[in-house]
This record gives sequence, structure tokens and C-alpha cells, in this order.
Amino acid sequence: MAQISDRLGRPLGDLRISVTDRCNLRCPYCMPREAFGAGFEFLDRSELLSFEEIVRVTRIMSGLGVGKIRLTGGEPLLRRGIERLIEQLAGVEGIEEIALTTNGTALAPRAASLADAGLDRVTISLDALDEEVFRSMSDSRVPLSRVLEGIEAAQQAGLTPVKVNMVVRRSVNDHCVLAMAEHFRHRPQILRFIEYMDVGETNGWNLAQVVPAGEILAQIDARWPLEALSPQRPGEVATRWAYRDGAGEIGVIHSVTEPFCSGCTRARLSADGQLYTCLFAKQGHDLRELLRGGATDAAIARSLTGRWGARADRYSELRGQTSHSPNGRIEMSYIGG
Repeated sequence: MAQISDRLGRPLGDLRISVTDRCNLRCPYCMPREAFGAGFEFLDRSELLSFEEIVRVTRIMSGLGVGKIRLTGGEPLLRRGIERLIEQLAGVEGIEEIALTTNGTALAPRAASLADAGLDRVTISLDALDEEVFRSMSDSRVPLSRVLEGIEAAQQAGLTPVKVNMVVRRSVNDHCVLAMAEHFRHRPQILRFIEYMDVGETNGWNLAQVVPAGEILAQIDARWPLEALSPQRPGEVATRWAYRDGAGEIGVIHSVTEPFCSGCTRARLSADGQLYTCLFAKQGHDLRELLRGGATDAAIARSLTGRWGARADRYSELRGQTSHSPNGRIEMSYIGG
């Protein structure tokens, strides 16, 4: 395996694959209904990469250093037959872990089959335990209980460690932080708090809505003292903290106040085959054209090597240093989180 690095010395190690741009929720920070309403045109099935094309890209990229795959969306469980894709990805030499990020609403009846197909673990989005706040944050009528059932089913199926992600927004759900922490104390799942990020162009982001990681940690620490844990591997996006009373672990993802661009090893593949080298990118690199245009694996590998080798993305660091805020950033529902 030939490990490749970008202009800042960051190796390629992780590939996040969006398998659909569709979702059954309309979370305002990701797919606000005003932009993704009834008239919005999602990708046609013919535009989506086939499972065989996804596996081919994965196989080529595993030869360039990728060892970890994360399936995203949209909501990835809306992609029909995703278990078959997972089975194929599990057979790719060099892939050590396959994870999936989901809103959890369709997870409970499928957790066991996903595990049987070769999925290693899941991350589930859950922004509140209060039914009213949950429905406001998801802009849907899906009951909270369905997500909680999905979390338990994932745990029972061995998709562990199950991680639960809470996006925290000022004056929206920041009052729910302690309730979330209390619920997951003494449970095997790892709760992670995420600073509200300016991904895409439609979510109306402004800095005043960001609850800094330090504030979240101080609030929890005042109730249940915390101690810092060491990273488990290079390039982790979350800082890890343990309750001093032994009640478990939490994480904080602080892309806004403490950017981690310097350790980013992630490439992102959209559902229609565009490769992005940053979550905040404006344009991708068209792999679908290469895949469907007769390019050899070697030619695609050369193209990927050149694309990653030219990478110098560090948007979150620049955001903090200047007024750097390029227009036209791709939406998170298209590229995956």
C-alpha cells in the first residue's frame, strides 16, 4: 500500500461515502425545509454511483492509504440494499473498519442485518431527549422513541462503541445538555457534543448560535467532574473526557473554536461520485466521469494521488483567523458530515 500525503503532510486515511442525498428528516442545521421542500429535486437514481462503482473507488483508495470507511448521506439507510454494499466493502483488502452515520429512525429493525453484513459500528444523531425539542430540531413527526430504540438495537447487535452525536445550538437545545449527559451516564454509548458548524449555504449559520466546547464541558464538569482522556488514534475529531466517578465517557467536537484541520485525513465521496477533500469545499473532483468513461484503475489512482497531493484545505483554521467565508460551499446533506 502506497500511503499518500497532501501539501501539509496529512496522509489519506479515511473515506466518507455518501450513498444518497435524501433524508426523511429536515433538521434546520442540515436540510432546512425552506431549501429542501416538496419541490426540491434530488439526484436521479441513474446519477448515483452504483454499489459496484463505490466498491471500485474504495478498492483503489485502499491502495493509497484508506483503511476506514464511513457510510453517510443524507440518511444512508434510505439507500435500498445497503447491506449488500457493506458486504462488498467488507471484502476489500486493506479496509479495517466500516462505520455508518444515521439519524436512527430506521435502525432498530435493521441493526442485526447490518452487523451480519459486516458493519462494525454506528454513530447516531440525537439532538434532544425532550420530545418537543427533538421534533423542532428534526422538523419532523418521527417520534423520539424510534431513535432510542435504534440506539438500543445497535448496542444489542454489537455495532459498538455506539456513538450518539448532539449538535448544540444556542437558545435552541443548549438547555438540554445536562439532560443528555445524565441519560447516557452509566450507559455503554458514547455521547458527543458538536459545535454548530457553518456547513453549506442554507442553514442560516451565525457565530452567535455556537455554544463553545469549553462552555459545554464547564457545564457538565460543574455537575459531574470530568478528566481528559488521550486520543485513541491520530486524526480524531473529538476530544475525549471521562467522568471521574466512573460513569463513562463523552466527547466534544469543536470545529469552530478549536479547529483540527492539521490532523484531518478524510476524503469525502458524494452520492453522484464527486470527491471532496474538505467538508467546507466548494467543488469536487468528478470520479463518476472517470469510472463510466473507461478509465483504468491505475489512471484513477493517479488522478486521486494528484488531487490529494495538491490538497491544502484548512477552512476551519482560516475561519478563525480571518473573515474567510467562501460562497458556494456544498451542503452537508449532499457530501455527508
